[in-house]
Amino acid sequence: MVNCPDALVWEITRHNNSFIKKRNGQTKRSGAVSFSTEKGNLKSLNLFKYSGIANSKVCDIVCTKDNRASLIVKTASKAGTQPKKGKAVIPMNKDFKRVESAINKNTSDVFYRRDLQAALLGKWTKVYQANRRAKGIKKVVATKKGRGNL
Repeated sequence: MVNCPDALVWEITRHNNSFIKKRNGQTKRSGAVSFSTEKGNLKSLNLFKYSGIANSKVCDIVCTKDNRASLIVKTASKAGTQPKKGKAVIPMNKDFKRVESAINKNTSDVFYRRDLQAALLGKWTKVYQANRRAKGIKKVVATKKGRGNL
């Protein structure tokens, strides 16, 4: 694959790619929001900062099938034609504080996308809570239906 600047890739793919999901209107004035479903997009927003396609350095936290989490970090791979070898998958299966420090050690402490530290920790919190609910450790929050009794 040819190396090209991240900004050029973003300009090419920001309006048209297969991962964009547009919601709520046609213009910015009517409140249009563009979401993106690509791998490596931390907040699922169609922005250059969070893009998994346009950035050469990408990190993301994902749920695994056995209700655990893993940190995915895109590495500087010598195998440019083999995307599977271009990422490191780090399993996160300790308690909350240990995983939090492991995320910091693997990303911001080694100067790897320090701007995404807060978003990474926020996503880790939500993944952790969802996994606890899926395992049955924490009760599922009941949804409120109507006004009910005050």
